[in-house]
Amino acid sequence: MDADVIVAGGGLAGLFNALQLNRAGLKVTVIEKKNYPFHRVCGEYISNEVLPFFDKLDVDVNTLKASHINQLEITSVSGKKFAQPLDLGGFGLSRYTFDHYLYQKAQAEGVTFMLNTHINDIRFADNRFEVVLPGQTLTAPLVIGAFGKRSNLDKQLNRPFFYRRSPYVGIKVHVKIDFPDNLIQLNNYKDGYCGVVKVDDGKWCMCSMVHRDDVRKYGGLPEVQEHIICKNPYLKELFGHAELLMDKPEVINEISFEKKAPVEQHVLMSGDTAGMIAPLCGNGMTMAIHSSKILSENIIKHYKLSQPFTTQQRQALEQEYTQAWNRQFARRLWLGRRLQKLFGSGRAVDVAISALNLMPGIAPYLIGKTHGQPFA
Repeated sequence: MDADVIVAGGGLAGLFNALQLNRAGLKVTVIEKKNYPFHRVCGEYISNEVLPFFDKLDVDVNTLKASHINQLEITSVSGKKFAQPLDLGGFGLSRYTFDHYLYQKAQAEGVTFMLNTHINDIRFADNRFEVVLPGQTLTAPLVIGAFGKRSNLDKQLNRPFFYRRSPYVGIKVHVKIDFPDNLIQLNNYKDGYCGVVKVDDGKWCMCSMVHRDDVRKYGGLPEVQEHIICKNPYLKELFGHAELLMDKPEVINEISFEKKAPVEQHVLMSGDTAGMIAPLCGNGMTMAIHSSKILSENIIKHYKLSQPFTTQQRQALEQEYTQAWNRQFARRLWLGRRLQKLFGSGRAVDVAISALNLMPGIAPYLIGKTHGQPFA
């Protein structure tokens, strides 16, 4: 065997799994198609529920100049606004900075990385995996799928959601704007929304979701910004005075909020690969980090370094991981998919914001239902 665990994808879920499993004595290889540091489409906000876990792993985001967030606002195209303190709070941190930090930390601790490397296929036979790369094939008893929201590996594994087309396009830019340091703002417009939050190093992340039909109708992203996104008066003001800090936006097509399975053909899925949460309902970065903890703990429980990994052990691992994943995330994802339908619907959002302003006690309840508790 070339490794005890091969991690397909070097995002947050992959990196945190690698750190934990390496510290437990397992030989871990992470395969990532890009080279650090690089941008990802992401809202770049993390709930403070992760902080006890970070302390346990000696991950200090303060050294990375993360922002501190304690206020939420939701706005509509008509100009309505709802504001709510975030009792638990969170922080903003760019994936460009955070993923690179975790990569350097994991590499220094002994994790093997294969960067700029595409995985052509993942095969399972005789109770072991073959991971097919250009020019070579690696073998391992376990493979973690951490390759993000959508990948050709989803097609190779014949995952049902891959064949149901999604109309959503994600766009992220880093900008310099006049905007509060402690605020995360979710701004609605036709068929989508844009999250705004300060991240590290004096930058703000503006991450938008738009409908592909609007891109086709208006001919490109700048035109969609003018005719769709900036119909929201708050976004018109922000984009009108924003200084772009990236050469070009980071874009991902066909963002899917479909239900996914935590295990597919014995590949153990983690992070967005296992299930993506709508931005209104918690945040994908926190979920990816927490899912890595759940998965790594189950692997360490069932995988014994001094013994061959048996079919029975694999079955127990897959069953317990699926149950633990569903206990922690299934309800949040269910609620997230339903609240997702509100966003992008002008009248529905106006009604929702009016209701929240009239009955402010609803908001803490929804936030509580769509976020987790601190974990270590």
